[in-house]
Amino acid sequence: MEIAVLGPLTASQSHTSIVPTAGKPRQILALLALHAGRMVTVPTLMEEIWGEDMPRSASTTLQTYILQLRRKIATALSADAARQAGVEPREAKDVLTTWYGGYRLDVPAGSVDVQDFERLATQGRTAHELGDHRAASDLLGRALEMWRGPALVDVRVGPVLELEVLRLEELRTSTLERRIDADLRLGRHAELLGELHVLTKRHPMHEGFCGQLMLAYYRSGSAWRALDAYQRLRGTLVEELGIEPSPRTQQLQHAILAGEAWLDLSDVSAAPGTGLRSAVGA
Repeated sequence: MEIAVLGPLTASQSHTSIVPTAGKPRQILALLALHAGRMVTVPTLMEEIWGEDMPRSASTTLQTYILQLRRKIATALSADAARQAGVEPREAKDVLTTWYGGYRLDVPAGSVDVQDFERLATQGRTAHELGDHRAASDLLGRALEMWRGPALVDVRVGPVLELEVLRLEELRTSTLERRIDADLRLGRHAELLGELHVLTKRHPMHEGFCGQLMLAYYRSGSAWRALDAYQRLRGTLVEELGIEPSPRTQQLQHAILAGEAWLDLSDVSAAPGTGLRSAVGA
């Protein structure tokens, strides 16, 4: 079974979809997929579907939704078995299993794209911390390529899924920052300018992306563009939040103004006394 949540929700067995059209069963499938291999409790599922407006029939209705999902799974499993003569089909109840107090989606490891994304992101972070920036760039880039748009973009999210989607988007952003930092350390600053320009437009108050753009501009021989990027960030922060950029970003601006030699180092965290590691996404 192949399940994808990093974009529109898809789930299929040998090209037969098991994604229901009704909204609430889709929410259940999405939540079970995000926790594939682990039990999701009945109260958690009910909170996701109904929030604080839980009807008296919630427990019975939830069982009905689970039954609908199992029927979709059974159809897909039967079609799969029909394609493979002599293969005994799995039972739907063995895929969507009942546990004491909840349900679990029992699929092979790596069946859900978010699992591969988190595995690659973790491996990339480890490589980055160990100073293997080439491996980090490759692993983190592969992780990011798994995204096909906003997570669960076609699923109505309740209070539980909302937090899960927020967590994934934050992880996506931090993974992207780390991949860009690895590329900066590999001397790919000129190649990053276009990507960073778009990112700072999309996230005008994100100091990490701005710091990376400033460094990429400086290393590409455009110190004035780096300073202009800082002024745009500062103007947005002052106007929207009434605050100045962080001390780290201000230190980066001062270093560019002074043309400090460490700015040309691949490892900017080695600069004595700057504390700029966070400012450039390291």
